[in-house]
Amino acid sequence: MTDELERLANAVLWPGFLGTEAPQWLVAELEAGLAGVVYFGQNIGDELSELSARILRANPDALIGIDEEGGNVTRLESATGSTLPGAAQLGIVDDVEATRASGAELARRVAAIGGNVVLGPVADVNTDPRNPVIGVRSFGSDEAVVSRHVLAAVDGIQSGAAAACVKHFPGHGDTHLDSHHALPEISLDIEEFERVHLEPFRAAVAAGVDSIMTAHIVVPAWGPQPATLNARVLGMLRDWGFDGVIITDALDMAAIRETVGIGAGAAKALAAGADLLCIGNPTNRGEATLPDQDQRDFHEARDGIVAALRDGTLSRARVEEAARRVGVLAATLRRRAGSADAPSDFDASEIVGRAVTGATADAEALAVVDARRRSTLAVDSASAYVAEALAGDGYRVRVDVARAPLAEQDAALDAAVDDDGLTVILIDRADADEAQRALVDRAATRDPGAVVVNVGLAPQRLLAVPVVEVGAASLIGARAARERLIASSVHDDVTSRPDTDPAD
Repeated sequence: MTDELERLANAVLWPGFLGTEAPQWLVAELEAGLAGVVYFGQNIGDELSELSARILRANPDALIGIDEEGGNVTRLESATGSTLPGAAQLGIVDDVEATRASGAELARRVAAIGGNVVLGPVADVNTDPRNPVIGVRSFGSDEAVVSRHVLAAVDGIQSGAAAACVKHFPGHGDTHLDSHHALPEISLDIEEFERVHLEPFRAAVAAGVDSIMTAHIVVPAWGPQPATLNARVLGMLRDWGFDGVIITDALDMAAIRETVGIGAGAAKALAAGADLLCIGNPTNRGEATLPDQDQRDFHEARDGIVAALRDGTLSRARVEEAARRVGVLAATLRRRAGSADAPSDFDASEIVGRAVTGATADAEALAVVDARRRSTLAVDSASAYVAEALAGDGYRVRVDVARAPLAEQDAALDAAVDDDGLTVILIDRADADEAQRALVDRAATRDPGAVVVNVGLAPQRLLAVPVVEVGAASLIGARAARERLIASSVHDDVTSRPDTDPAD
């Protein structure tokens, strides 16, 4: 039986869970006032709408959130790859109407499966080309470009039946560490940080964004605590007049879990001014994930809040204030239910086609060497669907340049060159990964006619062969790149072909 303090804590907790059905513990907590759930890839099944309906029957005010950004990050299309433009592609096209329409389509897709919170757009200004976690998820490296597209995306999302959540405040774009695995510290000049990285968030607040997600980053000028736990940082949002919901990034990320822990992190985040605590994806521990990891993580967060309420280190008034804001958002979304769908003339392929630039060819077939980095917890960057859609029925091999010996890499190159197709090297870290560049150099010596398809940030240093710049590791981006290189511009139906990669 849930006691009074546990019920209060429930009102500000947002867990993930295991499986494609709502576990009984989750249903019971929703009936006891749990704020809602966050969907991750493992929750996406054939009966997703029914899953949402079950959650909403247990708590009609439940917030159902999902990381759906387009481009590199999708949950709804995690098995096949996104068919929506990514942020970098939209920034390249620089057509705010296209971005607004993409946001409206995101909201329509999320609402169609019963969700109501889009965890996007990314408002980070990606000023560090080494950034392992943002990169092409950002609209660009210029704060003015990012700001206008954040506004357009928010307008599109909130014109539908969903809330937008700009992320990751106060800005994760100047880091070279991934906060899923470490606690990044930004040593950028504070005046420059405020001018560049805060600007898209200021603009979003002024435009009435529903929610803002925090970043697990340390800005020393504002104190030693990560932003998620830092009252000074979160207080900036309230100083700007933001009265929406401050949502934490996942508390099970290493930046929190392996420093203060999920329980203490939950209490400290509330005390600092956060309103809704995303607990995270219970599969993030990989092989260490326990069968009841979702319930364990939830209880660790709630127990931490309840203990802090009981010992006085967290005031009840602060948690009640947070719960009020969450409730206001739920009421807002109920009023928005059934709002307008995305424009009927929305054409994602046309938008992505404008974003994809560079080399062209008239090949009969492509022989693809996939040398992209391994997937991270945030971005499933090395999924087979990108290389598969690019190669069609042609030769395709996966090479992990970070681990595979040179002899293995060269054997893959030789096999691709010996194939009848155009040699294509698929990369995503053209400037930040010297091993990828070295592979391209060796491909050029074997086949001067080879091309690169780059799904990451455009390189600042020239590569040895012509490049197709895609700007997203997505299904729709791979198809657009293929159209530039293949004689026939008809898409191959490759999404159901068995994966033949030897090491994918």
